[in-house]
Amino acid sequence: MERTDTQAQATGLVPAASPSIAQKVFYSLGQAAQSGGFDTAVGFVFFYYSAVLGLSGTLIGAALAVGLVFDALVDPAIGSWSDNLKSRLGRRLPLMIVSIPPTVIFVGLLFSPPAGLSQPLLFAWLAAFSIAARCAISLFHVPYVALGAELTTDYAARTSVVVYRSAAGVLAGLVITALGYTAFFADGGLQRAESYPGFGWSAAAVLFVCMSACCLGLWRYAAALPQPERVAEPMWRRMPSEVVEIFANRSFRLLFISAVITYVAQGLNATLNQHSFVFVWLIKSENIQFISYAFVVGLLLGVGSAPKIQARLEKKTVVLIGLSLLIANWLVMQGAWLAGIYSPVGEAALLPMQINSFVAGIGLGFVSVAYPSMMADAADEHEHLFGRRREGLYFAGLGFANKAAVAVGVFIAGRALDVIRFPADLAKNPGAVLPDDVKVQLVWVWGPIPAVIAVISMVIFASYGITRARHAAIAAALRPSGGG
Repeated sequence: MERTDTQAQATGLVPAASPSIAQKVFYSLGQAAQSGGFDTAVGFVFFYYSAVLGLSGTLIGAALAVGLVFDALVDPAIGSWSDNLKSRLGRRLPLMIVSIPPTVIFVGLLFSPPAGLSQPLLFAWLAAFSIAARCAISLFHVPYVALGAELTTDYAARTSVVVYRSAAGVLAGLVITALGYTAFFADGGLQRAESYPGFGWSAAAVLFVCMSACCLGLWRYAAALPQPERVAEPMWRRMPSEVVEIFANRSFRLLFISAVITYVAQGLNATLNQHSFVFVWLIKSENIQFISYAFVVGLLLGVGSAPKIQARLEKKTVVLIGLSLLIANWLVMQGAWLAGIYSPVGEAALLPMQINSFVAGIGLGFVSVAYPSMMADAADEHEHLFGRRREGLYFAGLGFANKAAVAVGVFIAGRALDVIRFPADLAKNPGAVLPDDVKVQLVWVWGPIPAVIAVISMVIFASYGITRARHAAIAAALRPSGGG
């Protein structure tokens, strides 16, 4: 249905003008709380608990998957809460502020299990603090991304906001990567248990600084935003119908399903990065950071060039190009190695892996800018169709897709380590060599299998229908003077 002028006033349509540079900078710092700093730090957890602490891959996959699924399930509730909250600080900022202290504490404890825990107790520690840390992060990140959609309604300006956010997330991840490999994981520290608690608390400190700066820099703006009408119905009663409502939008469904499949592939691949670099390509732990830096350079290039490319191409096309580059990252080096064509190790493998990761970074940069921008466009379409803005639920849906799918990918990775009989104590024996058959199976799970999964996502995503012209028509209909 088409919304009315009264509904436009009730939902608080925001102006299309581009936000100031200062607003975008302060806003962008909050990205450290998800795909920048937090995800970079947590990327070390799987290797730490499996190759260093010796916990079963299946148990690690299950513990991390439980955390991700639990987190994903609370995202819609947080989104609905954020959409309908009224306070003197606005509807987004209160939840973001409250989340900061528990995030810092739980991230630090995730990397600090007491020495000598049995396998069941180590599993319980990992599961408990994985759930706690991810839920605390979600309490910040769900209203945070919804706030980003409220900075502007302009089709192109939204991409600019996402670029700032993505760039800041990349830089936060770079800081944590450099901190880890130079201060804690140098000289084989990646395989020493005592390296990880200090790293965890240092990463938590970076998150604290970035999240606090974001809230302090935006509080005046967030408090001045239009607030929702009071909703008398309690959340537990209204949210099921709200979820049904957002899935009634075909654009949201396609974005959601495509994102789920893409993130399964990405989660499976990323979880096994360090295992593959250390035990297949025989790259020293202190040199892995240079692969990460190449990835970051590619990511910044992808994020920075995405707006210019989107000015000439549709956002959907940008996503498809990005996914193609990710697939190349998962197939080229791995395929050559499996075929026996090209199998460098040690120092000789470093540059090829850097090039591979650079290409992947460009691809992920395209996707990380286009996906959220498209989700904001779909939220506009939702208001046009149903008469109410649901940014919180829409971005909670994107977060749910990410976390639930990565949970599946992580669990598959953990289970795969046990199925291929990856030695649990390999990191404790620096001279040990991974058997050739295990190497082959590890490379298959790390590269070609995620590539096949990503191709399925591309096929589904190809029918997404919000174009530049379609969004312009939606935006015109949403203006009070053009609605009716």
